[in-house]
Amino acid sequence: MKSTFPELSPKKNVKKIKLFNLQNLLNVTVAILLIFVGSIIGYRFSQTGKLPLGMERITLITNVLSKQQIKQSTRLTGNSKSSDSKVNFDSFWEVWSYLERDYLEPEKLDAEKMVHGAIAGMTASLGDPYTAYLPPDDNQRSGEDLAGSFYGVGIELGYVDGTLAVISPLDDSPAQKAGVEAGDLIVHVKDAKKGIDEDSSTWTLDRAVNEIRGGKGEPVVLTLFRPTSEKKETFDVEIIRDEIIVKSVKLEFVEHNGRRVAHLRITRFGERTSGEWDEAVNKILAEKSSITGIVLDMRNNPGGFFDTSITIASEFFKNGIVVSQKGKVQTQDFKAKGKARLVGIPVVILVNKGSASASEIVAGALKDNINAKLVGEKTFGKGTVQDRRELSNGGGIHITIGRWLMPKGEWIHHEGIPVDIEAQDNKETEEDEVLLKGIESF
Repeated sequence: MKSTFPELSPKKNVKKIKLFNLQNLLNVTVAILLIFVGSIIGYRFSQTGKLPLGMERITLITNVLSKQQIKQSTRLTGNSKSSDSKVNFDSFWEVWSYLERDYLEPEKLDAEKMVHGAIAGMTASLGDPYTAYLPPDDNQRSGEDLAGSFYGVGIELGYVDGTLAVISPLDDSPAQKAGVEAGDLIVHVKDAKKGIDEDSSTWTLDRAVNEIRGGKGEPVVLTLFRPTSEKKETFDVEIIRDEIIVKSVKLEFVEHNGRRVAHLRITRFGERTSGEWDEAVNKILAEKSSITGIVLDMRNNPGGFFDTSITIASEFFKNGIVVSQKGKVQTQDFKAKGKARLVGIPVVILVNKGSASASEIVAGALKDNINAKLVGEKTFGKGTVQDRRELSNGGGIHITIGRWLMPKGEWIHHEGIPVDIEAQDNKETEEDEVLLKGIESF
């Protein structure tokens, strides 16, 4: 679910990697990424066997929801409509008992999974897709996505005509070292520790990511088919998993129509973004006299940390408002802060319908404060901020705590930010037409 980004290096021309409609893949997965990495301050379940009965059942449930949580959950507090009435859990246990007694396939009744589902239903009842419960596995994935690191083989996954495929192996990853190539089809996966030895034809992308990831030093065997090979047969590749670092900031210097620009791409606002950003900015400053401007590329950036977006926007102007947050009680203005090292350098912003949340904050701040041009497509339109809370069972919850407004007061939720210059990628060519249009707009 991540894109690959070459190391920071100068380039003479503008090219793009056109592999199996990667753009469409990213557009499809952006909604999932938004739930995981939206603007943050601050469902998969493993089988555990048959449903335990009696005290075993109560013990298991108590391990998922601590006694204190259960005690507190019997009464709603605060300013809710039901703050003065007790919550009756009798219906919950009635349904539980009927399922336990009458369900046709009792082996499918998993107490832990059922409790996770009940909690997820509680957040879903609010009708806010960004207030969501993440079971332990999903919560771990969310943390890894924001951290920019995980243990795995280092493959960007997608589909080719319905078959799981390698979009690209990450540079210097275990997969690349094992000889995996872009375009390889993954037809079978075997992992002795996980007990997996099956064809991948029915797997969702989410399942494929989960199954191919694993612990450091653990092997996984992928059965591959390489369409470009003269040998029309499958072959096995054993890969030893290791830590995978996925960069969130990429810089390259490109030339087009006599203009040389810094193409600066941010794929998310995660824990490593600030450090990677500093490295890229230092390279830009070293080349400042030879560039026309900066193309800030936030296409398919689903968001991330609220504070990081403020820091990055603050590099381009001083003193103005970056974003306003409207909470339950008050509205707070967040003003530009930081080094403002890129003030005065012309900037054009690339966005599309996959640009959301924190990336929209940056785009909106630069649009309102320095009249930066937006090139591409109207953005996604996510105008809320979530707080991330860790739970005692290893899960987590993202809670919407406010709306964010552009510096001039506009709320773009469900609307998006319109672009100044519309541009779309032509998937039949090697060039990145949106980037070219951005360079031409200086």
